[in-house]
Amino acid sequence: MARKTLLILALTSLFIGLAVADWNILNLKWKNAREATLKNYCESWRINVEMNNIREFQVVPEECVDYFKKYMTSSQYKADSERAIEEVKLYLSSCCSFKNDGKDAWIFDVDDTLISTIPYFKKYGFGGEKLNLTSLEEWMKESKAPALDHTLKLFQEIRDRGVKIFLVSSRRETLRSPTVDNLIDVGYHGWTSLILRGLDDEYMHVQQYKSQVRKRLVDQGYRIWGIIGDQWSSLKGLPDAKRTFKLPNSIYYLS
Repeated sequence: MARKTLLILALTSLFIGLAVADWNILNLKWKNAREATLKNYCESWRINVEMNNIREFQVVPEECVDYFKKYMTSSQYKADSERAIEEVKLYLSSCCSFKNDGKDAWIFDVDDTLISTIPYFKKYGFGGEKLNLTSLEEWMKESKAPALDHTLKLFQEIRDRGVKIFLVSSRRETLRSPTVDNLIDVGYHGWTSLILRGLDDEYMHVQQYKSQVRKRLVDQGYRIWGIIGDQWSSLKGLPDAKRTFKLPNSIYYLS
């Protein structure tokens, strides 16, 4: 009887051990599958922001904050940006019959096109927190935004072709001095005009404001060969440029 009891206990322990082992394996598989599913979801969300299918968002999905942080500080983000710049250079190699009459023009956005706000968003949630304009502008006043090297080289190349460069930013006019200081400090110089939002412009959507800026330039006789920016609101609207190029940015949206 004792032997039978010991045998039953031994078999029970064995089955329990197998069951526990199997459950751990299942947990691991489920964890990996869940992580893969989350990564797919966040990547899909990011891509649809870039395609302008997802609009008007104030924060990125909470579960994707770490994903966006990794992407925006990764070699993939740099590679995606450099790919866009290469397309600009390819376009410039064959597109344009510059007349060198002082009316050939190119438009650059400023934030996350010429200089990066990533140091700010490292402190404030990489899109997981609603944008605090007061806090962001205080950071901008420090003039410490680093250059985006790939765009700096493009800026210099376009400038050296004799094209007039207009910097059109959604920053407010009150930030002119720290913006100019920041741009010069990181290597930008030789632009034709830096256009910021005045008091009247602050009541407009960014897209409307930037469209009106382009209209003024066209009315002055400028031929806008291209625009490069990280927001769709910098690229859309009439009058348009002959070609537009978007840099990756899915942690905030300006309409």
